[in-house]
Amino acid sequence: MDTDNHINQYRRTLLKGGAAVGAGLAIAPGLRLFELAQAKPADQPVTEAVRWGMLIDTSKCDDCSACVDACNKENGIHSTGKPETDPQWIRKLNVKDPETGNAFSLPMMCQHCETPPCADVCPTGASFRRADGIVLVDRHICIGCRYCMMACPYKARSFEHEEVEGQKSYVPRGKGTVESCTMCVHRVDAGQSPACVEACNAEGHQAMVFGDLNDANSEIAQKLKKEGGTQVRADLRLNPGIRYQGL
Repeated sequence: MDTDNHINQYRRTLLKGGAAVGAGLAIAPGLRLFELAQAKPADQPVTEAVRWGMLIDTSKCDDCSACVDACNKENGIHSTGKPETDPQWIRKLNVKDPETGNAFSLPMMCQHCETPPCADVCPTGASFRRADGIVLVDRHICIGCRYCMMACPYKARSFEHEEVEGQKSYVPRGKGTVESCTMCVHRVDAGQSPACVEACNAEGHQAMVFGDLNDANSEIAQKLKKEGGTQVRADLRLNPGIRYQGL
């Protein structure tokens, strides 16, 4: 038996009742993110045999917002009229080398680390990493302490300050909780690509490739082997599942 996993599961079960109330959650009745995140057909379990990842070519990424718009639409994220507190699961960064003047744009989201700092500091186990590499937040036991936001070196997490309207049934969200990119786990579990990748390809940019990093024959693994890829803040040794080219 994996003792650590057993303890973490017990802790999550124990805290589900009271912690969510203290956080002032407003998640739609009947929606349970943890259960949803684990839900797969019986013959397709989540295992370490697969590690989902994404490769982003910054040379093909321009100033368009297709990936951001697709993420917002897919996950029911709307502006509250307060830009300073609006949730951002994916944001576009404009980068410029001060020495050469080379400028480019890239999308930044949760990097789905192999050893996620957000999960290390979470006092309730709300932040966790699935066996297949997707990092998630169980809003039902998130107490809104925001330790994970401080621990994330990518500034990839948002705190939901407002009541959530127009929720999607497959993406429960709630006021008083932390949230971030889920790599569209509901789509991945259904055999589809994340919405951002699909939108990028639809626009003809082909800047984002999604797939199984553990499958040597997958497109993403082949590209990484042939062309290489860069980890943002590789010095932290977090082994993120999101890699970049052209940095």
